[in-house]
Amino acid sequence: MDWKYLLTSFDGRINRAKFWAGIGVLIAVSIVASLLDMVLGLRVGEAGYGLIGIIVAIASIYFALAIYAKRWHDRGKSGWWSLIAIVPVIGAIWILVELGILEGDRGANQYGPDPLA
Repeated sequence: MDWKYLLTSFDGRINRAKFWAGIGVLIAVSIVASLLDMVLGLRVGEAGYGLIGIIVAIASIYFALAIYAKRWHDRGKSGWWSLIAIVPVIGAIWILVELGILEGDRGANQYGPDPLA
């Protein structure tokens, strides 16, 4: 798997497996950052974030948007659909269902060839 393409490019399409792999990596990196903040004593308060956690969170926004855009493309929609996440509760459910559960378009679409072909 080309991790650079997965995490940085907004072009093309990815299937559900690569989507979940990318999200899994972002979650794992977030957990490691939180643990590093705890071990190094960089956390502020009981549930606060530390410097490493804040840097990882900011970088993760970009990486997540890149993953989301490619997955929206696989569904035949613009990456701008990621803005649905702004809607409280409904947005998160919508993204989970559309990107994580539903199958992508079969065959080529305007965003590229079928990633499963």
